[in-house]
Order: sequence, then structure tokens, then C-alpha cells
Amino acid sequence: MAQGCLKCLKYTMCFANFLCFMCGVAVLSFGVYMMVTFRMAALTPTLASFNTSNMLLISGIVITCVSFLGFLGALKENRCLLLTFFLLLFLLMLVELTAACLLLMYEGEIGNMVKDDLNKGLVKAKGKTGNSTDVMSEWDFLQVKLGCCGVTNQTDWGEKVPDSCCVNNCKTLPVQYSEKGCLDMIRNLFEENFLTTGISVIVLCIIEVLGMCFAMTLFCHISRSGLGYKL
Repeated sequence: MAQGCLKCLKYTMCFANFLCFMCGVAVLSFGVYMMVTFRMAALTPTLASFNTSNMLLISGIVITCVSFLGFLGALKENRCLLLTFFLLLFLLMLVELTAACLLLMYEGEIGNMVKDDLNKGLVKAKGKTGNSTDVMSEWDFLQVKLGCCGVTNQTDWGEKVPDSCCVNNCKTLPVQYSEKGCLDMIRNLFEENFLTTGISVIVLCIIEVLGMCFAMTLFCHISRSGLGYKL
């Protein structure tokens, strides 16, 4: 009976890690697509390395590597791979919880940093530094998507307000611009998705704890069976 339960646990772990591996490949592919088609360097020059595409790439690589270790360790009943899988999941959970705590503790400082970075991107978009063609396309996308204008309002653009700020057709008089700034809209977007993000982090931590429990159960069984380094 015990052997049957352990075999069921083994193949369940293999199946779950295979699904995670496929999800990691999908996330990695989407990150590459985002990097090729849309760049955030113009919007946030300083924070460009922390944009969505880079985060997706890093997440995809981590998910594929960790899930592959778990899959191979469970399939081959290898103690070294299972222990490595356990430790990596534990470290990932610590990193996630630490990042969540830091975001809550330094929410104001992060908001000011994003504001300063958006202002730098706006200066670049106005053509004062560098080539503003690609820069403007990214700001136009953001302003149309969020229905905002500038960092705080349309006055940030000075005399040359882009058409993407118009509420109605810019050729129709009087021209009406979006009154809300993109910084407030981004902040509202994060606040609206705060609960969803928190629930996602909790669910992810629960999945990681279950993965660690499964891995340690198999590890202990293999140790007692004398199959410590079976390949």
C-alpha cells in the first residue's frame, strides 16, 4: 500500500513539474516576444532592466530550470536532484516573501523613483536628448492604452501635446486632452490589481510548499530504500 502511494506521489510530482516546465517555456517565449515588439526603455530609462519583458524572461528561465530538476529527480529517484529542487523552491519562496515585504515597506520611495524615471523618459520623448521617434511611439501607446497624458497632466508636454493625449478627434475644436496623468493611472492600475497579486503570491507559496513536501517525502523514502544516487 505504501509503495503504491509513493509511486502515485512520484508520478504526480513528475506530471506537475512537466506542466510547470511547459508553462515556463510559454512564459519565456512570451518574454522574448515582448522584448522584440515592445520596449520600455523610453518610458523608464533607469528602470529599463526591470521591465515586463525582462521579468518574464527571468521568470521563464527559473521556472523551466527548477521544474526540470523536480521532474528529473522524481522520475530517476535521485536524491541529489530532489534535494536541489527542495532548496531552490525554499530560496524562491524566501525571495518572493522578501520582495513582497520590501514593496509594502518602501511603497512611497518606489513611487517617487518611478515618477522621476517617467520624467526622464518624458524629457527624452520631447526630443531634448537622443532620437525621439521610437520614444514617442511608446509614450503614444501608453497614453492611448491608459487614457492619460504626460506624467501628471498635459502641461508636461509644453506647447507640443501629442495626438495620443486627445480625448476626442484632435482636429475637432475645441481640443480636449486627458486630464489624468500617466503616473496616477499606473498607480491606480497597481492598486486595482493589488488583491489579485497578493492572492497569486499566496497561491504560489502554497504550491511551492507542497512541492517541497513532495520532494522531501520522496527523498526520505529513497534514503530508507538505499537508492540514494540511482541514475
